[in-house]
Amino acid sequence: MKFVAGSLLDYLTPDDRAFLVDRGLPRKLPADVAVMHEGDPTDHVLILLSGWVRVYSTTRDGGVVLLALRGPGDLIGDIAALQKWPRTANIQSLQEIRFVQLLADEFMTCLHERPTIAIALLRQMSSRLLESESARVNAATLDVTRRVATLLLQLAEVHGRQEENGLVVRVPLTQQDIADRIGASRRAVARALATLRERGILHTGRQMFVVTEPGVLRLFTDSAPNCT
Repeated sequence: MKFVAGSLLDYLTPDDRAFLVDRGLPRKLPADVAVMHEGDPTDHVLILLSGWVRVYSTTRDGGVVLLALRGPGDLIGDIAALQKWPRTANIQSLQEIRFVQLLADEFMTCLHERPTIAIALLRQMSSRLLESESARVNAATLDVTRRVATLLLQLAEVHGRQEENGLVVRVPLTQQDIADRIGASRRAVARALATLRERGILHTGRQMFVVTEPGVLRLFTDSAPNCT
């Protein structure tokens, strides 16, 4: 099984993965269902084994901010559960998902019994902090097309599989998801994707995209003027 780079299970040895996953309750949910609700009380964490979810928050005026996409190997709900806070975001399944569910106390026991799992958790948190900081910097310094290009390049480098026509990324990402992630309108995102396709850098399809020229895409994202 292939896990998302930077996810908890990706950082664990097979023995530690089995130790953790075997402690959980196996569950399965279909696509397009709410997995967690922002503001709900919490007492458990989820470890995704297959499928993808979107993590998002709603603003006071009813807008949506896409915080992340999570896939196989990712731990979900850890900060809220361990701190005993209400859920800080909504989670929605993008496709059928399989996962295991652990009560917060059970997860804490695993961290105490296997310090290597605690270290892996810190590494996952560090990866997510870097992801969040990068998104904030990009929002402040790049135009919409370069923000789109940067997001797609990051996804390709983490989730892409090299095939004959380029780096193929099979992640259920819509234009609206991209807009919600980078803080732009869907129309602006559609224009940006069209620009990248016209330049032969990108091909898009249903629940997938192909970066045909990763080197060119990187040069394109790096060509933005510095903001000081």
